[in-house]
Amino acid sequence: MATTNLSAYDKTTIPNAKGFRFGIVVSEWNNDITDNLFKGAHHTLIENGALNKNIITLNVPGSYELIYGCKHLIKSQNLDAIIAIGNVIQGETKHFDFVCEAVAHGIKDINIQFDVPVIFCVLTDNTKQQSIDRSGGKHGNKGIESAIAAIKMAVIKQS
Repeated sequence: MATTNLSAYDKTTIPNAKGFRFGIVVSEWNNDITDNLFKGAHHTLIENGALNKNIITLNVPGSYELIYGCKHLIKSQNLDAIIAIGNVIQGETKHFDFVCEAVAHGIKDINIQFDVPVIFCVLTDNTKQQSIDRSGGKHGNKGIESAIAAIKMAVIKQS
């Protein structure tokens, strides 16, 4: 488990994102968490040179739908990387396990099938507090970390 803010980064080590186009697919489920992740990702892309007009956002109902949303953006937009943002919190049933596993495998499959890197920014926490801590709380914002990963993967795609 993370014990510090892992979202701090040295901006001088991040490539300039000005020439890249990014997609961000955001789950509306647990939107208080996913909105914070989106804000962290979007701000970080802009802060590192991405142009607002080159960031395409698509909202989907839940984390399970992230897979189709990412595939849709790949087929309909010319993107260099996509960030899939979601949040699944453990409940009393196995639904958590099924959704988390399906989303992880689905995003993995998209990365294999298509030539656009898709970054997994899906919080899969045991409690709401853990999600809060990782979406702008004491452990940072995984949206920031995902944006950095998207920039770095866009550079790899370009090379």
